[in-house]
Amino acid sequence: MTHLQAGLSPETLEKAKVELKENSETLHQDIQEVRDMIITRPDIGFLRTDDAFILRFLRARKFNHFEAFRLLAQYFEYRQQNLDMFKNLKATDPGIKQALKDGFPGVLSNLDKYGRKILVLFAANWDQSRYTFVDILRAILLSLESMIEDPELQVNGFILIIDWSNFTFKQASKLTPSMLRLAIEGLQ
Repeated sequence: MTHLQAGLSPETLEKAKVELKENSETLHQDIQEVRDMIITRPDIGFLRTDDAFILRFLRARKFNHFEAFRLLAQYFEYRQQNLDMFKNLKATDPGIKQALKDGFPGVLSNLDKYGRKILVLFAANWDQSRYTFVDILRAILLSLESMIEDPELQVNGFILIIDWSNFTFKQASKLTPSMLRLAIEGLQ
């Protein structure tokens, strides 16, 4: 086990080995292979290339180096193309703060049977007079950024459940195609 795997329970270490093909003996080499691909995309500003950060992307793509790099590139590309989304991305931002207070997203304290973190959204609870859809998206992204730092979550993942019941036409009318595209790209 390397220092990058510290904090993982024995069960999660085994899951990482079996399901994600994570190998402690080749971990640094796997990370370096992804890091070496960065020069192929000089158009992207890769702001973080440390081992722990790259490891998140390797785990998310079951140690497929090329797919992990593609996800890393998409991550930074999205951030570069949507600078306003990430400006002042803090829980103290008024829109984000209100969205989080209203449970956008709600994060359950219990994990599911696979060890995944569960996020829930009750779409009908969106009060458009207090915050925008973009504020909700920013709150979700902030929550995910924070949670993904946990190595257990990197291995086990998370699940997002959205309840659309009682979602009104008035609420739906605020969701433009460009906003929906922004959300889909951000959550991929």
